[in-house]
Amino acid sequence: MGRSLARSNQHFRRAVRRLPLGVSSNYRYWGDDRTLYLSRAQGARLWDLDDNEYIDYRLGYGPTILGYAHPEVDAAACEAMKVGGCSAISTEREIEVAERIAGMVPTAERIRFANSGAEAVNAALRIARAHTGRDAYVLVEGCFHGLFDSVLWRTETMADGRRKLVPDSSGVPRMLGELVHQVRLNDPEQLRKVFARSGHELAAFLIEPIQGNCGSISATPEYLETARKLCDRYEVALIVDEVKTGFRVARGGAQQLLNVRGDLSTFAKAVANGYPISVVAGREDVMRCIDDDGVPQGGTYAGHPVSLAAAAATLRILDETDALERIESYGRRLQAELGRVLETRGIPYVFVGHPSMAGLFLAEEMPRNLDDWERSDYALYNAMARHLNDLGILCEPDSFEPWFISAAHDEACLSETADKFERALDLALEERASQRASRVIVA
Repeated sequence: MGRSLARSNQHFRRAVRRLPLGVSSNYRYWGDDRTLYLSRAQGARLWDLDDNEYIDYRLGYGPTILGYAHPEVDAAACEAMKVGGCSAISTEREIEVAERIAGMVPTAERIRFANSGAEAVNAALRIARAHTGRDAYVLVEGCFHGLFDSVLWRTETMADGRRKLVPDSSGVPRMLGELVHQVRLNDPEQLRKVFARSGHELAAFLIEPIQGNCGSISATPEYLETARKLCDRYEVALIVDEVKTGFRVARGGAQQLLNVRGDLSTFAKAVANGYPISVVAGREDVMRCIDDDGVPQGGTYAGHPVSLAAAAATLRILDETDALERIESYGRRLQAELGRVLETRGIPYVFVGHPSMAGLFLAEEMPRNLDDWERSDYALYNAMARHLNDLGILCEPDSFEPWFISAAHDEACLSETADKFERALDLALEERASQRASRVIVA
């Protein structure tokens, strides 16, 4: 394909001796000979150690909403370095950023800062338990809430057709599964049955309204309305995980877009254009557990002055300019271009979620849950994604991850992406035809 990864491969062989899988996160490992190492990034593009250039639709799984090395955000971060680093003492900017968030998200009546999405969700779950005095909680299949034991669960279909809850990682204590109730997205009847059976034991219902690690499959407004009513009836805290959707799909996040009201909410990715910060926010009375009940939430680096300065600059731009409108417009035009390519080849497809973080499913109908993803032609998508990476279009090489758009994606990006998408799809189709022909010959 004309792409060399010689230096990245060489670096991998060195890194893997010291770093498990040669990286600092399992999801950055794409294979011994395909794992990339970054050299630099600017705008909507990045370059690897071999100086291969990519138009980036991963954006660090969504944080870089304004583009890499954004001058205003980086200038604010650099200025904040003069504070002197981490003191584990609060600064004035905490309330500035909190007030901005509260103005954008009406349900964010009180706010605490953390460093990662997982930290924020973990804190929200603890606060919900303190508020309700209960321990159990509901998770939704296909949602991803971070890498901590309470949320690393999945439902497995056994040979007899029954579904069984199992840990999604070794090392997760199985006894925690006694607290977990897992449900399918957009199945309100199943949700009603769970609440009817166990509602008085539940502390929280935890959901990503748009599933950021399942191709952006979205909850329907009807499903969210059902969840809200059930949580009210049984006095269960509704935790809306907006780690990926927050300040991206709308100024008020998915709660504004889908008209749902969370008791607690979490935000992270787009808050500071890539600087590490996250938010747990919620109703006054629920967040009061931190004050009155002594629920611990925090950390040495929480509210770091550099990240807060970057957040203040990023949120001001998202709140006061047309950045989100431009992002959405680019996303819609990109879908039109990619759709044209798929239609000319007779391949069924649907785009899922919001244009700023849309998933592409090679399927006839709009998916409603994880089961529908399994019925899509994800094998063709994955093959095409590998060719896209080879051609310099960086999307996650599997269909679970959506395509993220930044304010830095421009007309040149759009034209190049459409052209290379067509080439990558044709290469994947040629491979499929060749594989089928080989099986016929062998048979």
